[in-house]
Amino acid sequence: MMERGKICVSIAGIDAAAVHAEVQPVLEKVDVIEIRLDSMAEPDVARCCGLFRKPLLFTNRPVWEGGSFSRFEDERVRPLFAAVDLQVAYVDFELRADPQLRSQLLQAMQSAPTRMILSWHDFTSTPTAKELAGIVGQMMDSGAHIGKIVTTAHSPADVLRVLHVQERALAAGFPLSCFCMGEAGRISRLATLYLGGYMTYGALSDVRATAPGQLSIDRLYALCREFEKGRDDG
Repeated sequence: MMERGKICVSIAGIDAAAVHAEVQPVLEKVDVIEIRLDSMAEPDVARCCGLFRKPLLFTNRPVWEGGSFSRFEDERVRPLFAAVDLQVAYVDFELRADPQLRSQLLQAMQSAPTRMILSWHDFTSTPTAKELAGIVGQMMDSGAHIGKIVTTAHSPADVLRVLHVQERALAAGFPLSCFCMGEAGRISRLATLYLGGYMTYGALSDVRATAPGQLSIDRLYALCREFEKGRDDG
């Protein structure tokens, strides 16, 4: 039986205290906590690291990849380097970002347990199968430890095309989080967990989603329990 992928809660708190308070209600239902530094007034990686014992993922998403950070790239990556120095579990870095900065981050990780999640998002559509294969190929060649491909689905065909990318990653032994945004893509956020996907992302609540179609942690956790109960019974 394939091991289920990880459940990550994405937190967009204004400061470390807000992040701590917001995570508490779902802490026991998640495997990883993503802290969106681009939502914080002043990113405080060190303080956030002292709040939880669970693995932390730090993301500082730029506006050109759907985030809130709008200043220079050297400022954006500075807290990510700090996270590596503090030996956090993961940092997220965008495939479209400067490859030189990516190389510098990966170099810093050589003496740390931190793993890079190389991410790519499409907020309007889902590329062709050939284009998706090219994206995952770039990720596998990049030196990053884990990939993340998220598209926007408008039909079941879009969802199936994205989940099919998981097959290539599995065959290559490359950990990949791969699912779809949008109403049509909701099912992929659960399905990927049982099709070899490395991780899926949930929100604190339906109204606090950080991406279109994102499920709440409570709903995602309940769906997982129900699915696994049915699988065990069957």
